[in-house]
Amino acid sequence: MKAIGLFCGSHCGNNPLFKQIAEQLGKLIATNDYTLVYGGSSWGLMGVVASKVLENNGKVVGIIPDFFSENVVEQREITIHKVKSMAERKEMMADMADVFVALPGGIGTLDEVTEIMSMNQLGLIAKPIGLLNCNNFFDPFLKQIDNMFAEDLIHEVHRKMLTHSTDPKLLLQKLETMQIPNQDEWFKVIKK
Repeated sequence: MKAIGLFCGSHCGNNPLFKQIAEQLGKLIATNDYTLVYGGSSWGLMGVVASKVLENNGKVVGIIPDFFSENVVEQREITIHKVKSMAERKEMMADMADVFVALPGGIGTLDEVTEIMSMNQLGLIAKPIGLLNCNNFFDPFLKQIDNMFAEDLIHEVHRKMLTHSTDPKLLLQKLETMQIPNQDEWFKVIKK
């Protein structure tokens, strides 16, 4: 794993733990010689992680839609790619990142996480995704995944496409060794 795609809030939220964990993650990304691939903003948790990566001499790639670029202050020493749409941004992030990490965020973060899960499910990519579950932020989402499984709307293989931890170091270790299940098995299940 060389590049980590980051999904998280453009705000820091009310819980100071979110910012602390974002700083820890940024430092780990840099000190482990990974490249951060993210939304290109200096705002919120995105900006916190990117700043910490840069502060520790790490590499950062930002992908930002044109309609945001006029309203966002770009950070120094970041390779910026400007794209036309959010869809193009997500596609470029999916191409550039080897794994994905999500910190707390809003609707955009949820959209990005589920899109990567869907792309994995369809066999379009095979890239692990992990939730940094600060203060149990993602517990309702994880419960919903379990509920979809219990209602037989997704299969066990889908649940294995996602990992989580409250500790950034442990999450990165999990992502290093995580394998996306073979999609041929899933296609066999749905054909029954």
